[in-house]
Amino acid sequence: MSDAIIEEIETLRLERYPNLIWVTVRTDSGEHGLGESFLWPEAVEAHVHNTLAPYLLGKRAADRDAHWKNLYGYLGFRHTGAEMRALSAVDIALTDLWGRITGQPVYDVLGGRSRDAIRTYNTCAGYSYIRSKEGQKSSNWGLDKDDPPGPYEDLEAFLHHADELAESLLSEGISAMKIWPFDVAAERSGGLEISAAELATALEPFEKIRTAVGDRMDIMVECHSLWNLPTALRISRALEPYEPFWIEDPIKSDCLDNLADFRNRSAIPVCASETLATRWGFRDLMDLRGVDFVMPDIGWCGGLTEAKKIATMAESYSLPVAPHDCTGPVVWAASVHLSLNAPNACIQESVRAQYTGWYCDVMTRLPVVDSGMISVDDTPGLGLDLKPGLRDSDDAIVKVSSR
Repeated sequence: MSDAIIEEIETLRLERYPNLIWVTVRTDSGEHGLGESFLWPEAVEAHVHNTLAPYLLGKRAADRDAHWKNLYGYLGFRHTGAEMRALSAVDIALTDLWGRITGQPVYDVLGGRSRDAIRTYNTCAGYSYIRSKEGQKSSNWGLDKDDPPGPYEDLEAFLHHADELAESLLSEGISAMKIWPFDVAAERSGGLEISAAELATALEPFEKIRTAVGDRMDIMVECHSLWNLPTALRISRALEPYEPFWIEDPIKSDCLDNLADFRNRSAIPVCASETLATRWGFRDLMDLRGVDFVMPDIGWCGGLTEAKKIATMAESYSLPVAPHDCTGPVVWAASVHLSLNAPNACIQESVRAQYTGWYCDVMTRLPVVDSGMISVDDTPGLGLDLKPGLRDSDDAIVKVSSR
């Protein structure tokens, strides 16, 4: 069992989901593991087959730590470039594979459960959020659909009737939500300044939520790293009366000193950063006291192997972790497994428009959200797989490296 050898590495892209890539690692014993990453998947695909596969093929599947170290690379480290996203997807697949080989759910591979379920918050995206290759901008919010496929077009809802949205979430037992009403103003000015009128417009959802449901709803504020330091501080001061749960990525993580400066001057707790990678990147962030909530994205930070180390390191700083996911179903499942395992995990991100929507179109199973809590069962590995037939779809792009 421990001598299973990696025989084949496959990548799958679907043109209908142009930002996603799935990686499947197969062994000589017939087992397989599934990984995933998000954004510019063609570059990830190239790195998987040109660099990672030639090293991995013929190696023992069990040696995940050694593989991670040897594939960390001379370039592409610390931030979430294509090399790190490729390594993350492969590492998730190797961890899923080892769970399947040993008959354990991934949370047991990571060290067992600290809890049976964890609180989840709803990131208020919609069904078509970031479905094209335009990147993180308002033109890619998916709001041009006249007939959404279900009741959870939550991005349109937070922009225009956040009070009703908060009540809807509470009716399902979800008592925390994340919104980003400042992005349009950031796009206009390049993040350099926000007018009084723009600030007032962006504050309207917070006012509606607090008026409708009071403090029964926790509100996370997503800033997508769009602002300069003075304007981010202005926004933070304006948000203080609404007592957000956290303010997320107010400025870019390029200079962690600036993020620490922001945290020291903001009354709102700071969450960061899905755009950082590796334990070394997060160590510097924590050493500088630049964060209150540590948020690695498992599909970008180096995979489950690295996310576990980041979470353990955060525990030594007395900091909670809250894994990021607004990208794809495999990373979401991996995040839930980490959140059930890590003693310092505090809350898990979910997107109900996705886990009730297109995630169901591509996956055999998913984590279960019930009354504001999320959990997985004891199925070996991550507990989900690509639906049969996806590889044969007309829009499928499949590449295979094998021994």
